[in-house]
Amino acid sequence: MNIHEYQAKEVLKGYGVRIQEGIVASTPEEAHEAAVKLNAQTGTSWFVIKAQIHAGGRGKGEIKETGSRGVVLAKKLEDVKEKSAAILGGTLVTIQTTAEGKKVNKVLIAEDVYYPGASEPKEYYMSILLDRATGSNVIMASTEGGMDIEEVAENHPEKIIKEWIDPKIGLQGFQARKVAFKLGLSGTAHKEMVKFIGALYAAYIGTDSSQFEINPVLKTSDDKILAVDAKVNVDDNALYRQPKLAELRDLAEEDPLEVEAGESGLNYVKLDGNVGCMVNGAGLAMATMDMVKLSGGEPANFLDVGGGANATSVEAGFRIILKDPNVKAILINVFGGIVRCDRIANGVVEAYKSIGDIRVPIIVRLQGTNAAEGAKIIDDSGLKVFSAITLKEAAERVKAAL
Repeated sequence: MNIHEYQAKEVLKGYGVRIQEGIVASTPEEAHEAAVKLNAQTGTSWFVIKAQIHAGGRGKGEIKETGSRGVVLAKKLEDVKEKSAAILGGTLVTIQTTAEGKKVNKVLIAEDVYYPGASEPKEYYMSILLDRATGSNVIMASTEGGMDIEEVAENHPEKIIKEWIDPKIGLQGFQARKVAFKLGLSGTAHKEMVKFIGALYAAYIGTDSSQFEINPVLKTSDDKILAVDAKVNVDDNALYRQPKLAELRDLAEEDPLEVEAGESGLNYVKLDGNVGCMVNGAGLAMATMDMVKLSGGEPANFLDVGGGANATSVEAGFRIILKDPNVKAILINVFGGIVRCDRIANGVVEAYKSIGDIRVPIIVRLQGTNAAEGAKIIDDSGLKVFSAITLKEAAERVKAAL
């Protein structure tokens, strides 16, 4: 589950991470009020206005309707309302969104932290994530903050610092100091960075997150270390023990079909293809998607109805898949282990009749317990549903349907 920047910063602040202070707003009027409050709290006279969407690259992104960037600077209090109005309600397109972009419902009014002082401010990159290959957490850092880390990794891999953390032991002091040294820091800035890394790791562990990304981490001109941006991805499987974080979920930022599927207890991910897939089991789903591609089609989705599939879950899956206008055929691929194939077949027939007016062909491949009985139910239904027993037969039927 992703959360917004303003939410992520509040989470970090709760663990002792120094952040760029800000106040969220939903209207231009609220944005002006937020700027007044921020000026009173921090003394800032310049204000950074940041679009709040679940995507990176906002500073380089553009609002379709107004041409405004997703992150702008207001050098006067009087400009905050006008500049916020050019962002709020608009559609922001960035390198991490689709061409359609995302609607901006909120902006973060943040303090200016690039103030003059004894030294020049310096931006760094830092993230903590799970390295599944090693079963460890890894801190990634770079002196090239503010840039796309993928670009840095491709063109300057030597500038990527990595420090692996054994999750059984946790972050050790020498590891935080090592990262700070490799970033070229010394004196007060080094001590501040060590504290920052320790607090950031505590937040990562304490929130059951799979990724924390801070880009940039700023060394201010007076050697403070703070998070100017924050991207947090919380492990969905841990939300049951993170109720406060679960409340931060913004459904408006998620695909409506994925939200609907979740409410029905289905695992669904929308893709860009033309063959809707409904399968019981993630491994079988991946094999089914490969089969669709080999048959000349493209998967329109990943949809796992689970081992206890029944008429209700099958119908819910049908309704979700059929809402995708790109779907030209539906392939149901079920292995009858926990659930019998004849029950799935009956569920398909009942769901088809309940929905009615299904205008795309449906191929049902059943294998396992009572597969033959299930195929007979499909064949005798009189509906536009075709049975298959083998993967090859299913692939041929999918190809013929496209």
